[in-house]
Amino acid sequence: MGRLTPMASGSILSLLIPAVGGQGGGVLSEWIVDAALIDGLSVHGTSIPGVAQRTGSTTYYVELFTERGGDEPAFSLYPVPGALDVLVAPEFLEVGRMIELGFVSPGRTTVIASTHRLLSIHEKIATGRAIYPQEGLQRAAEAAAQRLIAFDALALARAHGTEPNAVLLGALAGAAVLPVSVDAFRKAIEAKGVAVKANLVGFELGLGLATASTTRDTMAGGPGAPSLDPAAATAPVAVPRELDDAISAMPPSVRAIVAHGVARLVDYQDVAYARRYLELVRPFVADDAASPARVELGRNVARYLALWMTYEDAVRVADLKTRASRFARIRASAPAKNAEIVVTDFLKPDLDEIWGVLPDRLVRPLARWAERRWPHGRPTLGQHVRTTTVSGFLRVWLLARLKRWRPISYRAREEHTRIARWLDAVRVCAARDAALGAEVARAAQLVKGYGDVRRRMLALHEAIVAGVLRAAELESRRSATVAVSTALAARLRALVLAGPDGEAKVPAMVSAALARLEAGDVAGALTSV
Repeated sequence: MGRLTPMASGSILSLLIPAVGGQGGGVLSEWIVDAALIDGLSVHGTSIPGVAQRTGSTTYYVELFTERGGDEPAFSLYPVPGALDVLVAPEFLEVGRMIELGFVSPGRTTVIASTHRLLSIHEKIATGRAIYPQEGLQRAAEAAAQRLIAFDALALARAHGTEPNAVLLGALAGAAVLPVSVDAFRKAIEAKGVAVKANLVGFELGLGLATASTTRDTMAGGPGAPSLDPAAATAPVAVPRELDDAISAMPPSVRAIVAHGVARLVDYQDVAYARRYLELVRPFVADDAASPARVELGRNVARYLALWMTYEDAVRVADLKTRASRFARIRASAPAKNAEIVVTDFLKPDLDEIWGVLPDRLVRPLARWAERRWPHGRPTLGQHVRTTTVSGFLRVWLLARLKRWRPISYRAREEHTRIARWLDAVRVCAARDAALGAEVARAAQLVKGYGDVRRRMLALHEAIVAGVLRAAELESRRSATVAVSTALAARLRALVLAGPDGEAKVPAMVSAALARLEAGDVAGALTSV
């Protein structure tokens, strides 16, 4: 695709803004067009609606002619792969998408991007962790761009009460890749007449960052860049003093996990609940001098037991929704006064979640009847609650006050009964082989979600544990090792984490492995796994 440009003395510069809905890409595009017009340049901007992996998206494309006062050139409505001069990405995954589509060229394209991430649909729907590594995007951007200016515009904007698109506009001006003066960009913001003061603050931030940048800035060295080391970003864990000695007595390999678990459990319930967690963990924790499998067993139990014991019930949801820190976070993200902020919470608890917070003795007969009446999903009660009103806040706040009665609730009895079965299975398997015990402990990773999803995941978890226990029993009769059982536990967990298609394969794999073990074909069972 060629461009008709009758002006031999000038050239057309192209700029692309791939934005997900709500990121202000349209306003950013208009600022750029207005700034070029203020500076006397011929410019044309267009928008192309589409669909990204996260939500609706719009790609904004701008072309400007570098010669002032000449005849109007023929502008293109669409960007051309390999012929892009500037890419301004309000979010870092959009850089990856544009590289994949061929728009970014190492011989031509300057990339200005915010390094914060919005998760794609594929990253969200996976049962296990499927987040694409940030480092991979960084390497791709460094290799594909002629010049890369990347920093966390969202973090900067939140810290200074402005918007990321204003910060990116400043970075574009500071990069000096367009023949538009800095004052023209400022005048474009002022001409818009919307949040002028805040947007000018963001513009100056981005301008300073880009002006101070080197020829090739990266996330690791660029100002405001996020840490790629999770440990570096971890805040100190606050634990009650009365539990310090118990945590210090844990081996170094598991101490940090236990400390995080204790802090989580105290926040969730109380110190007594955290002390119960320590008592349950202690028998599985081995000294660091023990075998790697034994150490891994303790780490897995410590991690997944803390997560399981802090299951999210209606009380927990209400507690989180009425915390002052939540409203402070909302105020920080939405620059508005307290009276202007309206928060509507969309709640849709099912019957299990409703009576799960009530005393076990009171609702257990009703719960058993409901399981028979609706075996494949309970009815739900949808409601919209405005937690910024007195009545709405009080309604949710009173639900959070049921926290003290949680230990005798129906949900607590159900969850802790399942936890006890899982720990018993881990103990039995660990007695046969530490690696097998570690895999059964790791199977608790599957217990997640709420409502129908949680019921499905619990059923899968218990089916896997039961199958592995049976396989270990059969294998122990015929061999000195439990290699089949260990491999089966790991393979079944991986299938479930892969998603619904993998879940469907679990029953067949368990049946096939058990059938071969019962027939004495240990080698065949191992091959089938």
